[in-house]
Amino acid sequence: MIKVSNLEKSFVQVNQTIEVLKGVNLTVEEGEFVAIMGPSGSGKSTLLQLLGGLDTPSKGEVEINDNRLSHLTERERTILRRKNIGFIFQNYQLLPTLTVEENISFPLHADGIKSTNNKLKVQNLIKEVGLEGMEKKFPNLLSGGQQQRVSVARALVNDPKILLADEPTGNLDRKRAEELLDLLSLFNKEKNQTIIMVTHDIFAAGYSDRIVLFKDGLIEKEVKKEDIGYAEYVASFLA
Repeated sequence: MIKVSNLEKSFVQVNQTIEVLKGVNLTVEEGEFVAIMGPSGSGKSTLLQLLGGLDTPSKGEVEINDNRLSHLTERERTILRRKNIGFIFQNYQLLPTLTVEENISFPLHADGIKSTNNKLKVQNLIKEVGLEGMEKKFPNLLSGGQQQRVSVARALVNDPKILLADEPTGNLDRKRAEELLDLLSLFNKEKNQTIIMVTHDIFAAGYSDRIVLFKDGLIEKEVKKEDIGYAEYVASFLA
């Protein structure tokens, strides 16, 4: 579903070139749950932005379902992103003047999608993420965990094949984080959604099928839960 080839990304700051990604190669299969871990500044979030078409690489290629993003116009990338990818952010990025149900349904209106099933779809998502009774509340009246659930429902409202999550549990306590991870795991298993999650938390990474360890703009190693001693290796990598 996703193929990354020799991906590089650099920025120029004060006449100095900073290399963030230095030739990343990665393949993610349909229905896979992949966690990307590594120190701060290693390039994890930059990689996620490139996977979602929110930024363009300096070199290399990102393919989504055989669509090479570099071969698409900005408009075509936007359409592909809207139809195929949902984003979950650490800081939720909810619109403060919209209610829970309005935030969730916003992508449908942004795409000009008009359907009698829209309201039912939003209601079903509100039920799935456990926010029944909060439809008319504004984000400032919700807890962090509830706001993150709204962002998850919003990411899912267009039935994307891929979910990209950037530190989705970073602002949550362990109980709320576990509830969110259970929810993502449920969507991954029951709806076969492909999930790529950037995280610092080995507990969160334990929900994934595969952990990609990132360091200094490169993939250092990939491990799976069934690998002997994987937890110890990941812990030592992050130490």
